[in-house]
Amino acid sequence: MLKSLIAAVSLVGAVLAGTVSAWSQAQSPSADGTPLRIGIAPHTSARVIIEQYQPVRLAVEKAMAQPAEIVTAPDFTAFARRALDQEYDIAVTTGHQAQLLRQDAGYKPLLTYKADFKSVVVAAIGSAYTDAASLRGNTVLGLNPSSLVTLWGQHWLKDSKVDAQVRYVSAADSVAQIVLAGDAAAGFMSLANLQKLAPDVQAKLKVIAESQPMAGRVYLVNARLADRWPALHDALMAFAETAEGKTYFDTNALGGYRDIGGEELAAMEPLADEVRQVLKAAK
Repeated sequence: MLKSLIAAVSLVGAVLAGTVSAWSQAQSPSADGTPLRIGIAPHTSARVIIEQYQPVRLAVEKAMAQPAEIVTAPDFTAFARRALDQEYDIAVTTGHQAQLLRQDAGYKPLLTYKADFKSVVVAAIGSAYTDAASLRGNTVLGLNPSSLVTLWGQHWLKDSKVDAQVRYVSAADSVAQIVLAGDAAAGFMSLANLQKLAPDVQAKLKVIAESQPMAGRVYLVNARLADRWPALHDALMAFAETAEGKTYFDTNALGGYRDIGGEELAAMEPLADEVRQVLKAAK
C-alpha cells in the first residue's frame, strides 16, 4: 500500500512539475521577450507553488519590465542540480541549498523571510509515537535526501540513536496523507508547511519534535543578473509594503522580507556538503 501510494504521489508531482513552466508562462502579460525563470524548490506540490508565488512573479515582472515564469523540479535533488546548471535566473530554496548555490554556482543571496524556519516531526494524534525512541524500527517519511527538513530529521534520529527506515515522498501534504493513513509512523516537514495544511488535517497531527530556527527559504540571483540585483532587491522590498504583499505574507505566515548575509549561510555549509554528496551518488 505504501509503495503504491508513494509511487502515485511521486508520479503526480513529476507531471505537475513538468507543466509548471508552460502554465506560468501562459499567465505572463506579454508573449514577447525571454521570461525570467524563478525557480522555487519543491517544498510542496507544483500547483500550490504556482499559486503561492504568483504575487511574487507579478512583482518581479512589473519591476523588471520583463515576463517571468515560476518553475520547479520533481524533487530537491533535481532542483539543486538544475540550479547548479544555471537554469534559474532567481532561485528560492532553503538555506543549505542557498549556501551550495552561492559557493558552487555564483548565485548572490538576495532576501529571506522574517518568519523563523523550523523543521518538525509529525505523527497522528492518538498514535503511540511520541518521541524518537518510539519510532525505532518504523517507517518515517522525508521529502527528499537533499531537503533541509529531511536532513535535519535524519540527524535527529541519528543523534537519538534510533534506527528507522526513511522513505521519501514529493510534498508535505503527501507526508500528512500517508501518516494519517497509518502507512508510516511519522514524517518530517517544515513548520510553515504544517501550518499550510488544511485545518482538519492539522487537527489530526501532533508535533513530536521541533528544530531550532534555521536559514529558511532564501532568494538568490544568478550571477548573470548581478547588475540587476539592486533593482530586484528594492522591488521585492517595495512589494512587501503593498496591500498585495502584506496579504501574501499574512496568508503564508512569512512575516515579510529581510536581508541575509553570507555568514548566516556559511553556517549551513555542513548540510550543503551533504547535498553535494547526494548529487555525486545520484550520478
